[in-house]
Amino acid sequence: MKALQLFKVIKDDLKAVDRELQKIVKTQDPLLTETSAQLLNAGGKRLRPAFALVAGKTYQYKSDKLLPLAMALELIHMASLVHDDVIDDSYTRRGIPTVKASWGDQISIYTGTYLFAQSLVLIASCDNRVISTVLADISVKMCEGEIQQIVSSFDPKQNIKDYFFRIKRKTALLIAASCQLGAVACGAPDYHVRALARYGYFLGMAFQITDDVLDFTASEQVLGKPVGSDLRQGIVTLPAIFALAESPNRLRLAEIIENKDKKEGEVLEAINTIKECGAIQKAINVSNCYLFKAKHELKLLPKGRAVDSLGVIADYIGKRKF
Repeated sequence: MKALQLFKVIKDDLKAVDRELQKIVKTQDPLLTETSAQLLNAGGKRLRPAFALVAGKTYQYKSDKLLPLAMALELIHMASLVHDDVIDDSYTRRGIPTVKASWGDQISIYTGTYLFAQSLVLIASCDNRVISTVLADISVKMCEGEIQQIVSSFDPKQNIKDYFFRIKRKTALLIAASCQLGAVACGAPDYHVRALARYGYFLGMAFQITDDVLDFTASEQVLGKPVGSDLRQGIVTLPAIFALAESPNRLRLAEIIENKDKKEGEVLEAINTIKECGAIQKAINVSNCYLFKAKHELKLLPKGRAVDSLGVIADYIGKRKF
């Protein structure tokens, strides 16, 4: 389901975000324009700007305040993706060649840095101390999450606490900020802002857990990358952590995870081990707990189409194809 279908309440403004982002990636340098445009047009859902826009709709909507914020959020996300692809040695994303695959590591890194710098320009234009402070803090934490993922790769000894530390920083905090700052930009009261921030955090945790489950259960066509990509890269996600604790074959699974040169048969063996011990369902249950908490926060907000839309998003994440 496309973002515009999920966020009907802000579909026109979401299209405006896309139009303005297209302008930003047009630079005087043809190569930088091409690399940035490839990343922008790679089929992203625009979830983070959409959350900011819908959060604004829950109070007194101000499109002039929200547009630069929404664009900045998407640029921060895009910059993190292009850097991730270099770190993870990824050649496809959503079934499309990455910037790394087309132009190599150096161009990818500078493209990501350029996009992040453009986000700083937009954040400055918001002229709101809360927005700049929150996004600065989250940018630091996102880097901490990435470093932690690199340090912990191929390590079967990590636990649930390590995993939550990582996905909070890599995914949940930016979604939380999108919801929080959309309300801040429109002058919402503190209780309103806090409820949306908590909603975004819980939703972001659930979103990443479901992504990690799909890496084991979805088809390559759905994923846009090979099934079990996390295992291949040494990234230990929640289903693997549960299996390492509970599977009768946990020692063999740990051995496969530690191996940096896994054969295809070993990857498939590890996936089967994780599926057979109930780890997938257990991870889904954790995701559903976060979704329940996210929807509870919406009860603290005034009823309306925007809040209903946020509830639909939570339901959608809970029903993603496993």
